[in-house]
Amino acid sequence: MRRARAAAPACSPLPDPAFFQALADANRLSLVGRLAMARAPLTVGEASECCGVHLSGASRHLAILRRAGIVSAARSGREVRYALETRALAAALRDLANLLESCSCAAAPRAPRKK
Repeated sequence: MRRARAAAPACSPLPDPAFFQALADANRLSLVGRLAMARAPLTVGEASECCGVHLSGASRHLAILRRAGIVSAARSGREVRYALETRALAAALRDLANLLESCSCAAAPRAPRKK
């Protein structure tokens, strides 16, 4: 009879998975890069120049990034301008790095199994 393994204790609070799911798309990463390089908030059309996505697709991608807290949106007349939330992005990535560094299970690599 096999003994059940005890669940590994959480090393610290985990970052929100929705944040990383929002970044798990090449087009959204391109949009993040475009917004990071911009000196001012961009419209959907301006932001979409980076990745060749139609405006409707870029708008959907930016909405996903906005809901995840990666970008902010501000209405200016008929336009919506998007800006990268640099502090939020850096904080989430820093939290992940801290988690990996503090977790004893990530500190030591596993030995290969013997066959």
